Amino acid sequence: GPIRRHFSIGTVTLINQQEKSIRIGTMVSASKGQAAERISQIADMGFESFEPFFWQTTNGQDIAELGKRCREAIGDRDITMSTLGMFGNPLEETDMDLQTLQGWKDCIDNAHHFGATCVAGFTGRIRNKPLPDSLPRYKQIWSELAKRAADKGVKIAFENCAMDGNWATGDWNIAHNPDAWELMFNETPDDNIGLEWEPCHQMVYLIDPLPQIRKWASKIFHVHGKDATIRWDVIREHGIFGKHPFVLMRTPGFGDSNWTDIISELRLAGWSGSIDIEGWHDPVYRDGLEMTGQVHGLNHLKQARGGDFVVDPV
Repeated sequence: GPIRRHFSIGTVTLINQQEKSIRIGTMVSASKGQAAERISQIADMGFESFEPFFWQTTNGQDIAELGKRCREAIGDRDITMSTLGMFGNPLEETDMDLQTLQGWKDCIDNAHHFGATCVAGFTGRIRNKPLPDSLPRYKQIWSELAKRAADKGVKIAFENCAMDGNWATGDWNIAHNPDAWELMFNETPDDNIGLEWEPCHQMVYLIDPLPQIRKWASKIFHVHGKDATIRWDVIREHGIFGKHPFVLMRTPGFGDSNWTDIISELRLAGWSGSIDIEGWHDPVYRDGLEMTGQVHGLNHLKQARGGDFVVDPV
């Protein structure tokens, strides 16, 4: 009868929400026009989402058409593309910086062709100046882009990667430190400006990433699956500015982070979305072992979220 049907619909909705509240996927390079082909190659490896990303420029690609081809490559598989990546420095005005800024506009305008609701990347930075010197230009550029994105129902997420910069100097990005987040979100209090967060970039600065989730969860729009191994023995003997690397970026499952705790904290904060693996950084599982590492990371993260969703037959 109608009551039973109502319950079925409710249950199905609940199942879909629960089962897919946190998806595990990977990043796919889109800079050279091979994104759809790459998705076709790896779509059956168990990934539940993809983040197509551009490095500095879209190279004049038709983004709407690319989105259509990526969706065709996914076909009827239960895979989403919640986030597009656009990584460059849109605050300065060299030719490439201007291409990055245009890339942001094009990604925001065309995100819906991928089914995406978020565009992620770096804030940009006034090069080789102390971090706060970038704030006026940051406010100018991102207030405008935030409005453009809000009109399209799109969120903007800044990756917390320092790109070898620090507070005193650097390039690319200012969103790599929680003190900077305070300054940035003060300049752009827009609801649709937040973070593309990952533990790795905090560990590179010996910051404990886990408590950040409790404080900043409402600003975490997308998560990168990347980890780090901190070599405390190297730090004690050689320090952090010596010739020996004191920290290694790792694929999840090979680093120091407890992803079970990370995902539990995200769930406790009511977070849902995609954790997309950012590969190509692990010093061991790379090149010929890249996809071995990524699929291990995929399975590790699925396990850390509690495995597959199980329906209670009650």
